[in-house]
Amino acid sequence: MNLYNKIINREEKISIIGLGYVGMPLAIAFAEKVDVIGFDVNKEKVAMYHKGIDMTGEVGDEAIKNTTAVFCCDEERLKDAKLHIVAVPTPTNEDKTPDLRPVIGASKTLGRNLTEGSIVVYESTVYPGLTEEVCIPILEEESGLKCGVDFKIGYSPERINPGDKVHRLQNIVKVVSGMDEESLDIIAKVYELVVEVGVHRAESIKVAEASKIIENSQRDLNIAFMNEIAMIFDRMGIDTQSVIAAANTKWNFLLFEPGLVGGHCIGVDPYYLVHQAERFGHESKVIAAGRKVNDGMGKFVAEKTIKKLIKAGKNVSKAKIGILGLTFKANCPDIRNTKVIDIINELNEYGVEIKVTDCMADKEEVREEYGMELVDIEEIKDVDAIIVAVGHNQYKDLNFDRYREFFRVNSEEDRVLVDVKGILNKKEAEQYGYMYWRL
Repeated sequence: MNLYNKIINREEKISIIGLGYVGMPLAIAFAEKVDVIGFDVNKEKVAMYHKGIDMTGEVGDEAIKNTTAVFCCDEERLKDAKLHIVAVPTPTNEDKTPDLRPVIGASKTLGRNLTEGSIVVYESTVYPGLTEEVCIPILEEESGLKCGVDFKIGYSPERINPGDKVHRLQNIVKVVSGMDEESLDIIAKVYELVVEVGVHRAESIKVAEASKIIENSQRDLNIAFMNEIAMIFDRMGIDTQSVIAAANTKWNFLLFEPGLVGGHCIGVDPYYLVHQAERFGHESKVIAAGRKVNDGMGKFVAEKTIKKLIKAGKNVSKAKIGILGLTFKANCPDIRNTKVIDIINELNEYGVEIKVTDCMADKEEVREEYGMELVDIEEIKDVDAIIVAVGHNQYKDLNFDRYREFFRVNSEEDRVLVDVKGILNKKEAEQYGYMYWRL
């Protein structure tokens, strides 16, 4: 009887290492079919899960309360599982090189508790070759076992889109790979338990790693193009959103919109590919250029805001700005690598007073991650400018009379309203007398 049969017969367990936006949906889905151990080093996070609170917002409190998955911080519990799925972040360092500490740490922890006959599957987004070149040696050293003899390895890139209620784990085709046919077959069958639309069996681990990293790099480049034309059209006095609406009437136009590109995937993964390309003697031009454009958008938005304040006759050094939204994307509590911080940092250079609110983000998490205090939306008042930085539904639903309440009393024609994602009606904003600008 192979490992797959033992898992579905509940003779062996699956472990999920890393219970964040990727790991938690995996744990909940697999627990409906098999026995699952969910492991995370963050004791506070695990404690919240034990209380039935979904910190990620991906599966909901009820799913966590009712799941049979066991959540723990005790690494020795990993010895009770035979198929391990590693779903930890892969961020970048300040110099934009890969920060492999999370995946290395997870590999060391797992290695200390790896048992003979196990299969390890990595889901973390990495550059081609990392699983075999970095992770396998760590697992072998920590466990004393030999890969290919005592345990096997595979890779299946995560495709979960935080905050997306349409494209979910169950209805996104899963790319899977294994070090040999046996491991590939077991890994594929295990994922088929929860992925309703099926899996794609990649021919190698490197192919699977590369497929994930180009998915995000391609999207990054397309957004970079739209960001660049937004800057060009801004100089020309042309509204980019109106241009996009016109161009999108053509059947083969690719609909991408300008904006801030942050988060744990699109704003990070291209740097992994650029890094690995350099190791092989290739200097990336297109991918690196796209990253440079996107990394500069926070500064661009901040500078446009300052210029609008000057045009409105405001004393910039005494100006007060309210920012609505801090998370890296709309309707999602994830603050990792948010580029709204770039807007804030640039505005701070001008000495303006800034207040930031977010209806989705956790205040304590923001305090720990960025050293800043979020305020309630009611505390945004008497401002000279509002920047709608994230397109949360709550901000879309605010009418322009409510937006007026944010500003100083008796300020009419000089109310600066910056709409980063273009979620508000431009004509209506101008009719209400706002000095409105959008990407």
